Amino acid sequence: MRKLNYLIIFIMLCFCTICFGNDSHVFFRDDFDTIDSWEPLLFPKIKQHSTYTIEKKEAHYYLKAESKASASGLLLKREFDVYQYPHIRWRWRIENVYKKGNAKDKSGDDYPIRIYVIFKYEPARAGILEKIKYNSAKLFYGEYPPHSSLNYIWANRKHAEKVITSPYTERSKMIPLQKGEENVGIWHNEKVNILQDYRFAFGEDPPAIASLAIMNDSDNTKEHAVSYVDDIEIYK
Repeated sequence: MRKLNYLIIFIMLCFCTICFGNDSHVFFRDDFDTIDSWEPLLFPKIKQHSTYTIEKKEAHYYLKAESKASASGLLLKREFDVYQYPHIRWRWRIENVYKKGNAKDKSGDDYPIRIYVIFKYEPARAGILEKIKYNSAKLFYGEYPPHSSLNYIWANRKHAEKVITSPYTERSKMIPLQKGEENVGIWHNEKVNILQDYRFAFGEDPPAIASLAIMNDSDNTKEHAVSYVDDIEIYK
């Protein structure tokens, strides 16, 4: 009888491992029934903010992002280690691109939707000049600015490049996953490897700690766009 009980317990443990074991491989998952896991990402010089709301269609929720000559984002409240969780997947859809949008020019540096990874500055890894630069920025802003970022964008036009350096800073790289109007109105699934993309874009390993953000911005083009994001996941 005792052996039978042990066998039952063993079978139950195996069943739990099969059913729930994959959860340990996921750092974060959101299907956007709320936005409680996110906080506003605002920029000091931009007064007009984009809006982020939850919409429901046929018992399914998703995030709606809308901008009107505005810029702001949603920032995940939790940081993560990109070496432990280097993958992100999600699905997104847009209603339109920006006619004046151009990833290579400051006046066109807007996107109807972007998912971007913001890497934390690590003083221990910094050289003397970099430390001076970041310490000065901390005195001015009250905290260290990010070290760098990867921006996975829905580009407004069909750029030939796989990686585009931001017109504002070389520490921010734009990676066009969708380009132009061809797939407007269609949901697309995306899957990226942060480590591979960072090494390709910057030619070096990234800092370990990062945060995740979502943004629809149009402060440069002064245009209007609506987009949607759903089923986003950070995993091993």
